[in-house]
Amino acid sequence: MLTAVVLCAMVALSQAETFFSENFDDGDAYTSRWVASTHKGDEAGEWKLSAGKYFGDAKKDIGLQTAEDARFYQISAAAPQEFSNVGKKLIVQYTAKHEQGIDCGGGYMKLMPAGLDQTDFNGDSDYNIMFGPDICGATKRVHVIFNYKGKNHLLNKEISCPSDELTHLYTLIVNPDATYEVKIDGESKQSGSLKEDWDMLAPREIDDPEASKPADWVDEAMIDDPEDVKPADWDDVPAQIHDPDATVPDDWDEELDGDWEAPLIPNPEYQGEWAAKRIANPAYKGPWEHPQIANPDFVDDDALGQYASHQFVGVEIWQVKSGTIFDRFLVTDSEADADAAAADFLASAEAERSAKEAADEAERKAAEEAAAAAEAAAADEEDADEDADEDADADDEANLQDEL
Repeated sequence: MLTAVVLCAMVALSQAETFFSENFDDGDAYTSRWVASTHKGDEAGEWKLSAGKYFGDAKKDIGLQTAEDARFYQISAAAPQEFSNVGKKLIVQYTAKHEQGIDCGGGYMKLMPAGLDQTDFNGDSDYNIMFGPDICGATKRVHVIFNYKGKNHLLNKEISCPSDELTHLYTLIVNPDATYEVKIDGESKQSGSLKEDWDMLAPREIDDPEASKPADWVDEAMIDDPEDVKPADWDDVPAQIHDPDATVPDDWDEELDGDWEAPLIPNPEYQGEWAAKRIANPAYKGPWEHPQIANPDFVDDDALGQYASHQFVGVEIWQVKSGTIFDRFLVTDSEADADAAAADFLASAEAERSAKEAADEAERKAAEEAAAAAEAAAADEEDADEDADEDADADDEANLQDEL
């Protein structure tokens, strides 16, 4: 049995494929693989290579960075060959780093089928999967969008994304049994069924169009107590009364001002509008539920998330404030390869975090020293002004003595 398990594992490993990988570790040579779209013309932003202000490894952390504010960014690269994830696992993984302190803009990527005109890549270009963070104001979420029968379907659940200035790894795993998992920095953030968490399929059941709530259905849980009667003197108590503590002003002139009346104040004995006590309705039947029937339009599909054609990886976003760095793209069917890439990233991310903390601490100390220096300079200037005033007073005194 053990031998059979080992053989199965070896076969699975031998069949694992990496369909696309990009780390931007060969400098400007990336321009031979990535094509910037010209669709937006002058509104298109420039790209550049950068590891950012803080990094763990100067070479490994170099990525593709958005470089101009308030611009569209549309760029794509082709996989070495067209591939499919029909009947197999698909893992899409990459890093995004918003070192600019992003306020509004996307950080997601797209996986697209064959046939893309890369020079005209734009928001209307067909894609199979869109995945990654999107931040604008208080909205900070991870998109997972699948195209199904020509329509793009958003995830029905919320996945929050980090909004700091560090690099984060985003991983989407789509399994051949129509289940999925989303990880951020190697930690699972959401998982479930493509059938349940997206509205790609019609509902299995619908309201019975022949059924309706009976006319005599009682759905009021509480009613007025029929035995509760308003007291006869209830309305005799006014809502306002004249202030008993008020007195006529000393300067009040009845001939000029007329008869004086005390101002009105809320009556502490006023009980408001009378309402009967509420009691449980003995005829209450509960909320009426519409009977369900099988949906004649429902068609099950066990191949959700599986596509016969993938060939392009792209970034198609708008950013108000530029500076996001994309790196470590990986599309594979091997969870082991994705995990190995994640482990490598996490080691670099820890070094990046330490570098940023050290820089933040140095910046804090420099700010404190600058503030202390400014305070000292201000004190010296104040002392100098006081000395000058004292000298002037002394000169004035001396001149006065000479005149005497």
